[in-house]
Amino acid sequence: MYHKSLFPDIPDFPEQNVHHLLFNRPEQESWADYTLLVDATSGYRRSFREFLERVRDGGTALGTAVEQGGLSIRPENEEIIGILSENCLDYITLVHSCLMLTVPFTLFSSYSTPYEFKHAVTLSQATRIFVSESLLPLALTSGLPNDRIYLLEGNVKGRLNFDDLICRVRKTGIPRIPIQEAKRDTLAYLIFSSGTSGLPKAVMISHGNLNNSLLQVVVASTEAAKIQEPPKWNGPDGNQVLFNVLPIHHAYGLHITSFRMFFSPVTIILLPKWDADLYLDVIPKYRVTSIYLVPSLVHQIVHHPRFPAADFSTVQVVQCGAAYLPAQLADQFRSRIPGIERVGEGYGMSECTLSISMKPPPGLLNGKGKNIPGSAGILMPGVEARVLREDGSLAAVNEAGELYVRAGCVALGYWNNAQATKETFIGGWLRTGDRIRINQDGVLFFEDRAKDTLKVSGMQVSPVEIENTLLAHPDRLIQDVSVVGVSGGRTSDERVPRAWIVLSPGGRAIGPKETVARLDGWVRETLSKYKWLRGGITVVDAIPKSPTGKVLRRLLLEEYEKEVKVTKSKL
Repeated sequence: MYHKSLFPDIPDFPEQNVHHLLFNRPEQESWADYTLLVDATSGYRRSFREFLERVRDGGTALGTAVEQGGLSIRPENEEIIGILSENCLDYITLVHSCLMLTVPFTLFSSYSTPYEFKHAVTLSQATRIFVSESLLPLALTSGLPNDRIYLLEGNVKGRLNFDDLICRVRKTGIPRIPIQEAKRDTLAYLIFSSGTSGLPKAVMISHGNLNNSLLQVVVASTEAAKIQEPPKWNGPDGNQVLFNVLPIHHAYGLHITSFRMFFSPVTIILLPKWDADLYLDVIPKYRVTSIYLVPSLVHQIVHHPRFPAADFSTVQVVQCGAAYLPAQLADQFRSRIPGIERVGEGYGMSECTLSISMKPPPGLLNGKGKNIPGSAGILMPGVEARVLREDGSLAAVNEAGELYVRAGCVALGYWNNAQATKETFIGGWLRTGDRIRINQDGVLFFEDRAKDTLKVSGMQVSPVEIENTLLAHPDRLIQDVSVVGVSGGRTSDERVPRAWIVLSPGGRAIGPKETVARLDGWVRETLSKYKWLRGGITVVDAIPKSPTGKVLRRLLLEEYEKEVKVTKSKL
């Protein structure tokens, strides 16, 4: 069946640089200056006006000719700016400096191993990199010339940093570069995703995609305002205070810190990386009103020794995304936060810029927007959907099948990967790779992943990437492998990678025990922590496959679950 969003349509908007929608709106001129950004570790603050001046001076520094003191980074030069950094204030500045120039940027994971980073740099074709001081050694393995690697924040002797460039503009009076024009399909940035299968791919998000995604929020917020009183925030000066610990290189963290929070005065508290104790200290210290998390972090907070006595008294909004949040875990968390009635949730993916659906507040759309526990909510404004059976026919109401969506926020495709683009972006529809059912009220329910990718700690994990890594062990210890997600994550829904391996002659020579130990160590050395084989490694005689050679992952999983059930029954 075909489904259309229950929300009013997104209004027509001009082809424009997303900078205009975010920062050139008339009502912003009447805003009193306010604290926009705070570094939770240092306490350093930056106001909205200071930030905006810094964005435009930063763009001027990037785009001005070298002979005038800039870096000559212009869209016509076909450059792509890589950002490799932990969360910091100038991460957001640099993002918007690139957008104003219409120079694409690409977001590298701050958790990357050298192996992963090399793949990302090669795939994205980044021509320059801005890096945090702690990650400089990794950036230097990129293969780029030394003078094309700059610090984003921090100081290293002989290394130019972003602040140096901005100071140069201000000291020498370099004429400010105007905001550049952008079309709907002008590339804004590349963000990495495993898509429906295979190795990580670079998703192409355009200025048009961003404008559409932001207007989704405007339409949804306008409808919510019809049934809700304007919030009276507990933050200083009556402002909302949003606390972000999610990495900005992830779509969820990127949007809540860099895009969605410029429609009203909001203070953003940034934590460079996750620290549970510091997290619990920061909330009362800065009178945090809004917290954004993923299920694995909710799990860690709820099970932290300090949770029963933690001070959440100022918190009024809790949002959780990037993976399914079990209702019991949500209730545990909410029980300690008297200021909220529910944990906000949604469903989305990088290929759709961010959001596909949202859990509506009670009474939304004259009661048509149903908030059902365990659901993924209703379609965001402007989103159309259809659910297909395996034979390609339309599934009936409440029948599970693979979800396809169509919207102005659907990405342009995958950068330099025509085959993956052809397989995922089909006739104007995005193949999500998720099994979903949609009921008679237009409410989405997540059933399973049709795609091979897993979600661990809110991050996509590609079994194929892990398999290729195991096969690439320098001692060639295996001749075949399959990786499947099994139970054992922090939540009941989360699955962790487990490998089934067939030994090569070299593996048999050293024995199964030593082979498993070496392969486990190799994965830990080569891949980010969330991709480690927390489900274990099993040696088998052969990997089950269909007559056409397709790995029968379901058989491996079913056999594993039987073994786990038998083991538990004996305990």
